[in-house]
Amino acid sequence: MRTSRLPGFYQKTLAERAQMIAAWAALTPAEQAALDGSGGLTPQQADHLIENVVGVYALPLGIAANFVVNGREVLVPMAVEEPSVVASASFMAKLARAGGGFTACTTEPEMIGQLQILEIRDRREAQEALAAHKQRLLDLANAVHPSMVRRGGGARDLEVREIHKSPIGPFLVLHIIYDTRDAMGANLINTVCEALAPEVEALTGGRVHLRILSNLSDRRLARARCVIPADALAFGSYSGERVRDGILEAYAFAAADPYRAATHNKGIMNGIDPVVIATGNDWRAIEAGAHAYAARSGRYTSLSTWEVDEEGNLVGTLELPLAVGIVGGATRAHPTAQAALKVLGVASARELAEIIASVGLAQNLGALRALATEGIQRGHMSLHARQVAVAAGATGDRVAVVAARLVAEGVIRVERAREILREISTSA
Repeated sequence: MRTSRLPGFYQKTLAERAQMIAAWAALTPAEQAALDGSGGLTPQQADHLIENVVGVYALPLGIAANFVVNGREVLVPMAVEEPSVVASASFMAKLARAGGGFTACTTEPEMIGQLQILEIRDRREAQEALAAHKQRLLDLANAVHPSMVRRGGGARDLEVREIHKSPIGPFLVLHIIYDTRDAMGANLINTVCEALAPEVEALTGGRVHLRILSNLSDRRLARARCVIPADALAFGSYSGERVRDGILEAYAFAAADPYRAATHNKGIMNGIDPVVIATGNDWRAIEAGAHAYAARSGRYTSLSTWEVDEEGNLVGTLELPLAVGIVGGATRAHPTAQAALKVLGVASARELAEIIASVGLAQNLGALRALATEGIQRGHMSLHARQVAVAAGATGDRVAVVAARLVAEGVIRVERAREILREISTSA
C-alpha cells in the first residue's frame, strides 16, 4: 500500500533517501538528477530567467513525510536552509494521522487586477459609466487570453472602489476579477489590466495610472484543518491534555498580540515558503498576501486558529491567500520545480495550495508544541549544531561528532567547534 509514512527515513543515507523518492514518484534519471543537484538549474538556464546572472544559488531540498491530505498520501518537497523545519512538519503530520490527517479546500483561483483612475471630474458619473459598460469590459478582458477562456478561466467580475482619503486626494480603483485556472497568473493579470486601460479612460474621462495585480489575493483562499486526539500529543512527562492546553494558551497569545502574532505567522510561513520555493512559485507574493490577510480586520493577528472540540481533541485551522500555479513561469522553466511537482503528484493549482496550507498548519503546530513544552531551542539547537560544525570546517563523519559534542556541552559556537576539530585531528 502506498504510504507517506517513511519510518527511519532520516537515518538512511542521502543516496538511499533519493532512491526511495525516485521510486515513489517514478522519476526519470533526469528528474532524479534535478532533485539531487547534479542536474538542476544550470547557469545557462538561469541566464534566461533573470538578468545579470553570474551563477546559481542552492538550498537544501528535503522531503516532509507522513502527510495525508484529503485522504491522499503525500510526500512534500521543501527547499529551506533553516534546521528543524522539515523534521517538525514531518512529525506533526504523523500526529495528525491519528485524527485522519489534514482536510483542505480552496476557493476558485480568482486573482484581482487593479487600475488606479485619477483626474476624474465626477467620480459618481465615472462609476455609473463603468457599471453600465461592465460586460463590454469583461469581453475585452477575455479577448486578451482566449486560450484561458477555453480552459474555463477568464474574467469573472468588475468592482469599483472609491479611495476617499490619500496623500493625493480621492480617486477610483477598478478591480478586474479574473480566474487564472492552474496558473499563478501575475503576468496574465498585468496584461489584462494594460488592455483595459484605454477603454477605462474613455469611459471615465480620467487617467489610468497604475495597472497591476494585487498580491492580496483574498478571493483565492486555501483552508486546512486537522483534528488531533489529546492522547496523541503526550510525550515524556507531558500528558496529552497538558500539551493541548499549552498549545491553546500559546495560540491565545498570538491571537491577542501583534508582536507575538508576527512570530507565530512566521512559523506558519516556515512550512509554506519551502514548498512554494521547491515548486518554483513566488514566495514573496505569498508572504505579502498572507501578512496583509492577517491584518484584514485592522489589527494584525494569527492566521491559524486552535481550539478544543467536544471530545477533547485539539482542532487546528488555517486560512490564507495562496496564489500558486503548476503551469507557467519557473514552474515550467526550472527542472527541480518540475521534479518537485511530480513528487507531489498534484493535478491542479488548487490541489497544490491545499497541500501547502496543510504543511503550514503542521509547522505551526510543531512550533506551538515546542514552545508550550520544552521550549523552541532544544530540538532546534541540536540541528543548528550541525550547521555550526560545517561552518567550522567539519566534513564527513566529523560533522556528527562535532555537533554531538557541541550539544552535550551546551555551547554551540563556531569557535568551540574549531577547538573540537583540532582536538580530534590531534588525537587521530
